[in-house]
Amino acid sequence: MSGQTTHGGGVRVVTGEPGCGRTAFLARAARTSPAAYVVGVRADPVASAVPLGGLRALLRALGAPVGPWTASDPPWTVLVDALRTASGGRQLLVCVDDAHLWDVPTRAVLGRTAGHLRGEGPLSVLLSVSGHRPVDREFAALPVVRVDPLTPDEAATLLDEATDGALDPAVRDDLVDAAEGNPALLLGMVRRLSPAQIRGHRRLPAPPADADLLTGLAGHFLTGFTPAQEDLLLTVAAAVRDAHDTQDARIALTLARRAAEQLRGTAPGAQSAHSFGPLPELLVRTDAEVGFHSDLLRRAVYAGARPERRRAAHRALARAIQETGSTGSTPLPVLLHRARSTAAPRPGTAIALAAAADDRTHPRNLRCAAYTHAADLTDDGTRRAQWYTAAAEQALHAGRTHRALRLLDRARDSAAPTALRGRAELIRGTAVLYDGPVDEAAASLLLAARLLADSSPHQSQSALLAAVDAAWTAGDAQGCLHALTTTDTPRPAAHPPTPASAQAPAPVPAPDARNRTGLSRDLGYRAGLRALLEGKFAQAAGPLRRLIVDAEAAGAAGAAGADEPDAALRASAAALLLGDLAAARRAGARALAAAGTPGTAAARARAREYLAYAELRAGRHALARTHAEEGLRAAHRTGQRNTAAHHHAVLALAASIEGTPEEVAAHADTALATARRHGLVQAATLAQWAIARADLAGGRPREAADRLGPLVRPGPRRGHFAVWMLAVPCFVEAAASTGRADDGVTEVTDVVEEFARWAGFGADPQAPAQLTRCRALLAPADRADTLYRRALDLHDTVGGGDFERARTELLHGKWLRRRRRLSEARDRLGAALVGFERCGARLWADQTRAELRAGGVAQSGAGRAPGPGPGLDALTPQQLRITRCVAEGATNREVALTLSLSTRTVDYHLRKVFATLGVRSRIELARMVEKPGQKA
Repeated sequence: MSGQTTHGGGVRVVTGEPGCGRTAFLARAARTSPAAYVVGVRADPVASAVPLGGLRALLRALGAPVGPWTASDPPWTVLVDALRTASGGRQLLVCVDDAHLWDVPTRAVLGRTAGHLRGEGPLSVLLSVSGHRPVDREFAALPVVRVDPLTPDEAATLLDEATDGALDPAVRDDLVDAAEGNPALLLGMVRRLSPAQIRGHRRLPAPPADADLLTGLAGHFLTGFTPAQEDLLLTVAAAVRDAHDTQDARIALTLARRAAEQLRGTAPGAQSAHSFGPLPELLVRTDAEVGFHSDLLRRAVYAGARPERRRAAHRALARAIQETGSTGSTPLPVLLHRARSTAAPRPGTAIALAAAADDRTHPRNLRCAAYTHAADLTDDGTRRAQWYTAAAEQALHAGRTHRALRLLDRARDSAAPTALRGRAELIRGTAVLYDGPVDEAAASLLLAARLLADSSPHQSQSALLAAVDAAWTAGDAQGCLHALTTTDTPRPAAHPPTPASAQAPAPVPAPDARNRTGLSRDLGYRAGLRALLEGKFAQAAGPLRRLIVDAEAAGAAGAAGADEPDAALRASAAALLLGDLAAARRAGARALAAAGTPGTAAARARAREYLAYAELRAGRHALARTHAEEGLRAAHRTGQRNTAAHHHAVLALAASIEGTPEEVAAHADTALATARRHGLVQAATLAQWAIARADLAGGRPREAADRLGPLVRPGPRRGHFAVWMLAVPCFVEAAASTGRADDGVTEVTDVVEEFARWAGFGADPQAPAQLTRCRALLAPADRADTLYRRALDLHDTVGGGDFERARTELLHGKWLRRRRRLSEARDRLGAALVGFERCGARLWADQTRAELRAGGVAQSGAGRAPGPGPGLDALTPQQLRITRCVAEGATNREVALTLSLSTRTVDYHLRKVFATLGVRSRIELARMVEKPGQKA
C-alpha cells in the first residue's frame, strides 16, 4: 500500500476499490499510533440526509458542541477549534470511514479544514472513501493514500490466518489467483468452502468467485443506473474481460457506445450518444478510451448479468468492431466475441480461433483467451492439449504464472506427442522457477530439454539454461554442471512443423535465423559458465566476453532476436560474472526496454533484478534500491514470488547501508520466508549477509560473526557458492573486532585465502581493496599500517566505491586511534565520515562520529567540530590549488584538466580537504575561501 498514514499531521484521503481493506487500514493506523488519542467515526447515510449532518456527527464524537453556526463563526472554524481542543497538545488521530457517504456541505468543510491543519503534527485526519469512482471534488486537493491489492504472500498469509493453517497449499494458490489481491473476495471464497475442500480432498467450485459472491461484495455500487447505462457497463465489461491489469482494461468509448446501442436493439446513429446520459460513475474515461475504476466491479457486472445478456453483449461487440473496422485485417477479437455469443458455436470455430491466435501482433492476453476457448470447444484430445499449452505460454509471458500452470494441468488430461510434452514441461518449469520450489523447476526443465532435443534444438538449449538458472538459485553447483554438461546439441529438425491451427498440430516453430543465432549464443554462454564453475577462469572469460560483445552489436544493429529480453538478460548475467558492471548495466537496460513492449510483462521484474545487482556491486546503493523497489512491484503484479524474494534481499542489503535496522529485518525476513519454502539459497545468503552487515553498522560484531561464520566457512551450512565470498570482508571485520581472528587465526586466514583466489578472477572491482583490508585486519602492527594505505590506494584505482572506501578509512582510523596516533586517526576518521555521509550510510556515520569523540574531537551538527576549525593553511599546496579551482565553480573533471591531474587524484584530495576543513559541500568550501583573512 502506498503513501504514509499519520505522519506530519493534516488531512489525508484513504481510497481503494470495494473490499480492498480501507476499514482495516484505518484500524491499523490506530493500532500503530499508541501514543495518540484516536477518534473513530463511521459515516451514516441517514445522518447525511441533513446538510452538515456528517459534521454534527464528527463534532459529537470529538465531544464538541454542535451548532448553530453564524457567518462570523463558520462551520470549518468550529471543526478546527474542536480538533485542537480535543488534542490538547497531544497527538490526535481522527479516522472517518466511508466519508464519501457524507453530505456535500460536510465534505466541503473537511476539504477546507485540511488547509488549516497542514503541518500541525499532533493533528491527523484520515478520510476513507471508496475507489469505485473518482474522489469527490471537495477532497480532490487532498493527498491520497491508496490501499493497494494484497501481494501473493500477503494474501496467502491472510488465508492461513483465516483457516488456522489448515488450507491446502494448492487450494490456497488457486484462491490467491482468483482474488487478484482483494482481501474481501479472498475471505468470501474461503468461507464458502467445505472442510474437505479446504484440505484439498474435493475440487473447488468452478469458478471460485462466482456471480453471487461478486455481486454480494459489490452491493449497492451496482444500483441506481438507467437501463441504457447498465447496457453500457455490461458492454465495457464484456470487451475487457480478458484484461489482467486495470490499466490495460480499456476500450474506445465510441466503440463501447455503438456496441451498447446494438445491445439495446437500436440502429447505430438512431439515438445520439447523449441517450446514455452521464457516463456511469463506475467508469473512468482516459482520452478517447473508457474502463472501470474497480476490477472487482468489472467482474461483478459481467458475472452478474444473465448468460443470454452476456452473449448478446459479445454479439453486439463483434458487430460493432466489424462496422468500425477496429481490427484491421486480423479478425481475432471478432472471432472471440462471436464464439462467446452463442452457447453452441458453429463447426470450425475452434480451428479458426486458434489460427487467428497464431498472429503475434495481438496482445498476449487476447491470444491466451482465444487458445483457451478453442481448446474448450474441440473434441480432439491432441489439439486440446496443444491449444491449452499455447494458451499457457501466452499466460506465462503476460505475467499470469498461476494461470499458466492451471492451463498446463488441463493439457495433461489429453494425449500429446513428445515435442508438445517437451514444450509443456518447458513452460511448467519456467513458471515454477518464477514462483515455486526451484528443485522442482530444474527437474521439469531437464525433462523438457530431453523431450525437445530432436524437434527443437534451440528450445532444448533454452530449457537447459533455465535448468542451470534453477540450480544456481538453489545453490546447487553440481546441478549447474550437470545441466551444462548434458548431451551435445542435437541436429535441427529436418522439416518445418505446421502452424498451431493445422490439421496435424506441431507446437514448435521452425528453426530460422533467429533460432540459429540464439542457439549459438546459448552454447557460448554454456561453455563460459561451465569453465567458470570448474575454476578455469581464463577459459571462461573468452566465451562470456564474446557473448557480451555480440549482444551489444546485435542490439545496435537491430538484429533478429536482439529485441528479446532473454538475450539481453544472458548478456547481463555474463557481464556480472566477469565483473564488467558497466556492460551489465547496459545489458540490463536493454532487457528492461525490451520488456516494456506488450506481452513481456514477466521479464520486467527479472530485468530490474539484474540492474539492482549491477548497481549493488558498483556501490550505487540508492540506484539498486530504486531498481529493486520497481522490480518488487513488477514481481507482485506478475506472480513471481521467487523474483520478489531476490528483490527483498537486495532491499535488505541497501537498507544495511542507508536504512534502519527495522527496514533490514523486514525485507530480510520476507526474503527468507520465501527462500525457505522454495529453496532459494542465493536469496537466503544475501538476506543473511544484509542482517550481519546491519549488525556491524550497529556496533554488534559478535552477532555478525555468529551469523556469517557458517556462511563463509567450508561445510554443509556454507552460503551460496557465488555469493558467500562477497560476505567475507564483513566476516573478517567482525572476527577481528571480537578477537576471534586471534583465537582461530588459521580458520579466518583460510577463508581470506579462498577470497584471494576469487578476487584474482576480477569479478568484483572492489575485491582487491577489500582483500588488502582483510589482510590489514589480520596483520601484525608493523605491517597493518602499510596494508591499510595500500587498500586505500586500490580503492582510488577502482573509484566509485564510496562506501567500501569509507569502511577502510574507518577501520584504519580505529587502528590509528588505538595506537594513540590521534592526529592521523582524526584525518582518517574525518574522511570516513564524509564518505559515509555522501552515500547516506547513517548508522556507519554515527559509528564514525563515536570514534571521533573517543579520539577527542567534539562533534556537533552533522559531525563537524564546533568553532572555527583549521584554516586553509592546514592544506598542502596541491590541496590549495584544487580548493581554489573548486571555489570558482569548477567540476572535478575541469580541475583535473586545469592542473594536469587524473580525476581520481582530484577526488581523493578533495575528500581530504573536506575532512581537514570540516566542510561537507562545495558551497561551504567556497564560503571559507571567500572569508576575509583566509588566504588561498
